[in-house]
Amino acid sequence: MYEIVRYEGGVYKNNVFKEWIEDIGGFILQEHVMQLDVYMTLAIPYNELERLKEEAKKYKGKIIETPLAGTEIAVVAPSLSRHHLPHIACDVAEYLRRFGAKSNMIGLARGVGKDIAQIREIEKDLIEEHDLAVYVMGNFEACIKDKVHLFDVEIPVVVTGGPEKIDIPYPYVGNLGRRSHRLRRGEEIRALRKMVEVITELINNRRKELSYDPPVVPPVVVKDEIEKQVDEVARVLSPLPIVTQLDGLRVKLDYDKYVNKIKEVKIGEYRLDEIANIKRSVMKNYILIKLKPKSEVEFEREMHGA
Repeated sequence: MYEIVRYEGGVYKNNVFKEWIEDIGGFILQEHVMQLDVYMTLAIPYNELERLKEEAKKYKGKIIETPLAGTEIAVVAPSLSRHHLPHIACDVAEYLRRFGAKSNMIGLARGVGKDIAQIREIEKDLIEEHDLAVYVMGNFEACIKDKVHLFDVEIPVVVTGGPEKIDIPYPYVGNLGRRSHRLRRGEEIRALRKMVEVITELINNRRKELSYDPPVVPPVVVKDEIEKQVDEVARVLSPLPIVTQLDGLRVKLDYDKYVNKIKEVKIGEYRLDEIANIKRSVMKNYILIKLKPKSEVEFEREMHGA
């Protein structure tokens, strides 16, 4: 099991610190150097977390625990128009990033109108590629209730809106309706914190489910091997060429060009396509990797051996 945390410190002996991280079996998922400051996202063996905190102090750095790290969350608005998307959706997406999540904003093509709102099948598939979806709704209770069918996806869902409470069959966080300003007031910040608490609980429940029958190797290990064996990843201009999820990864390489190379990545005694389902992502033709549970991999090996 790995714990994903954020490190903030200076450039002083930063290379020595990174070598120490690798020596204890950790991984550097992301690194930003801004003048004399260094920001790194780290995956550390769970039993090494306290040692990491002590080691960071030697380099005048600090470790910040990020409960949503290693997750990819969809922030869904009813449309891309200025009526729905700006301010509140941007603030929700940005706030989730503070706690380690990789958030993607999605605007529905036909989510407008109480009586005619729909979700297209391709939009549903795109949302379901994520670990969790946050639906950013408006200020009217009746409007949210009439659009409850938009939330019917096969991943955990959290709904936000203006009314303080609404009786819908999904976790709901109020006081986050449409605004004409950025979310800076006290009650708005408290509502964002409440949203993160609800999301963290759902993510932890999902992590617990996965722990009963986990993948053969964690996503962070797969990420590290892909970076070592697929040179093209280093040439991707995106700040996160490989995004880790709870049970998989999104590789930002063209599916048609690189899927065979990704399938052949060796991880210990396995090829990647033996321990994962690899398919075309709805998002920009990227490569989506979903790791198989350990029991499924062992069963397939037994069948193949027989």
